[in-house]
Amino acid sequence: MNKLIDTKTEALKEQLEHTVGTLLEITKTIGHKELESTVKDIKDRIDDPFMFVIVGEVKAGKSSFINALLSSKKEICKVAASPMTDTIQQIVYGEEESIVDINQYLKRITQPVEILKEIAIVDTPGTNTIVDHHQEITEKFIPASDLIVFVFESKNPYRQSAWDFFDFIKDEWKKKIIFILQQKDLMQPDDLVTNINGVREYALQQGITDPNVFPVSALLEQQDKLEESGFIPVRNYIYDNITGGKAPYLKVLNNADTALNINDKIYKGVILRKEQFESDLRFRNDIRDTLDHQENKTRRQVSVLVENLLASYDKITAAKRKELSTGSGVFSMLKRSITSKFGSADSPKQWLEGIAESLEKNLNTEFKDKLQEGVVDIADSIQDMGKLIDAKIKNSETILRDNHEIFSDIAERRANVLKDLQQAFSGFLKSSENFYDNDLIDGANNIAPNIAKGGGIAIVGLILTGLTNTMVLDVTGGILTAIGFVFAGVTVGLNRNKIIKGYDHEVGIGRGKIKDEISSKLNAYTQRIKEKINDNFYKFDKLLDDEGKVIKHLEDEHERINLEIKDIKKQIQLKG
Repeated sequence: MNKLIDTKTEALKEQLEHTVGTLLEITKTIGHKELESTVKDIKDRIDDPFMFVIVGEVKAGKSSFINALLSSKKEICKVAASPMTDTIQQIVYGEEESIVDINQYLKRITQPVEILKEIAIVDTPGTNTIVDHHQEITEKFIPASDLIVFVFESKNPYRQSAWDFFDFIKDEWKKKIIFILQQKDLMQPDDLVTNINGVREYALQQGITDPNVFPVSALLEQQDKLEESGFIPVRNYIYDNITGGKAPYLKVLNNADTALNINDKIYKGVILRKEQFESDLRFRNDIRDTLDHQENKTRRQVSVLVENLLASYDKITAAKRKELSTGSGVFSMLKRSITSKFGSADSPKQWLEGIAESLEKNLNTEFKDKLQEGVVDIADSIQDMGKLIDAKIKNSETILRDNHEIFSDIAERRANVLKDLQQAFSGFLKSSENFYDNDLIDGANNIAPNIAKGGGIAIVGLILTGLTNTMVLDVTGGILTAIGFVFAGVTVGLNRNKIIKGYDHEVGIGRGKIKDEISSKLNAYTQRIKEKINDNFYKFDKLLDDEGKVIKHLEDEHERINLEIKDIKKQIQLKG
C-alpha cells in the first residue's frame, strides 16, 4: 500500500514540478527576480517533507515548543538567554545528529526523530527583531511552507509585530495557520481562557475559519506531565491532519496552492498591464485618427484653395480672351498698324504685350489674396493639429505605476519611452527644419532666408505661402512665355483664329498645372509632415508591439498553469 501511495505521489510531484517549471519561466519572462527565486525554491523543495514554520516574537518560547514537540530531552533548538535574532534553524530527519551552517543566516539541523521522517521544522528569528536578512523567512520558507505555527506568550498574545506578520502571511500567501499559546503554566486558568478566546476572536475577524488555538507548556511536557502540558491535542491535530500517510499528498497540495497563488498574483498584474496596454493602444489610435483627420481636412482645404484659384484664373483669362478676340480682328489690327506709325496708338505688338502684362498683373494680384487666405487656413489647421498631438502625448493615461509590486520595471520602461516621446515631439515642433522640405520646395530658394523669422511649426504658413507663390509664378510665367511665342509666331491680323486657339491651348495647360501641381505639392507636403510626426512614435510603437506579444503569452500561460494545477488538485482530492 505504501509503495502504491509513493508511486502516486511521485507521479503528482512530477506533474507539479513540470507546471512549476513553466511558472518559473514566466517569472524569468517578466524579469521579477524575487518571484523567480521564490518559484525556484518551491520547485527545488517539491521533494522536501511537510514543512512547519514556527514564527513569533523573541522570547515567546518558540525553541522550547519545538524541543517539547519533538519529545527531545536535548536542546535541538538552542534556547538562548539572549535572542538569536539572526539565525534560521531548519530541522530535518537524519540518521545522525548534525548541525550544518548553510550560510550566515541559516543552519540545518538533522536529528534521528521519527516524526521528522514526515515533517520538517523551521525555527525563525523573532518577528519583533530587525535582521538584515529577515526576508530569508519569507523568500525561502514561507512560500514553501505547509503549516505556519504562530507561537505567542500565553500571558500576552497581542504583541503587534507577530500579528503584523500574521496579516502578511494570511494576505500574501494564504497559508494554513495554527496558534500556540506557550508557557500556559504561568497563567491562571480564567486568564488563559480569556486569552485563548481573544486570539480565536481576532483570527475569526481576520478571515480564519475555525481557528485552532492550542495552549501548551513546554516546561510541563519536559517534566513528563503529559496530560497537563497541552501537547497531546497538538500531536493529535498533527496526526489527524498531516501525518499518518497524508503528509506527502498534503505537501503536493500545498505546493500546488502556492504555485496557484503566485500564478494568480502575476495574473492580477497582467490584468493591470493589459489595461495599460489597451489604454496605450487607444491613445496611439487616437493619434493616428487625429493625423488622418488632419490629412483629410487639409486635402479639403487644398481643394477649396485650388478651386478658388481656378475660379479667379478662369475669370481673368476669360476676360483677356474676350479682349483679345475683340481686338484682334483684321480691321482692328490694320488700324493699330497705321495709327501706331503716327504715334497716336500702340502697335499690334505693343498691344499684345500689354495684354500679356495685364494678364500677369491681374493673375498675380488676384492669386496673392486667394493664396494668403487659403494658406492661413491650412497653416493654422496644421499648427493646431501639432499642438493637439503634443497635448495628447502629455496627457496620456498612466494606469500601471512604477511602484507596482510585480511590473514596476515594465511600468518604468513605459514611462521612460513616453518621456522620450514627449521630449522628442516637443523638440520636433520647435525645429523649423522638420517642416522645410527641399524636395518639395525645389526652386523656392527665396523662402530659405525667411525661415529664421519663424520657428518650428509656426513657419508652416511661411512655407506654404512660398511654396504656392512659387508654383503660381512658375505656372503663370510659363503661360505668359508660351502666349508670347503664340503671339509672335503668327501673322498679326491674318491669323486671328490661330491666336485665339493658341491662347486657349496655353491657358488650358496653365489651368491644369495650377490644379495638379498645387494640389499634389501641398498634399505631398502635409503628407510628409504626417509621416514625420509618426516617426516620433517609433519607440512607442515598438513598445506596444512587444507588449501585445508578451501579454498574449502571459495570458495563455496563466490559463495553462491554472488548468494543470487544478487537475493536480482534483487528483489529490479524488485520492483523499
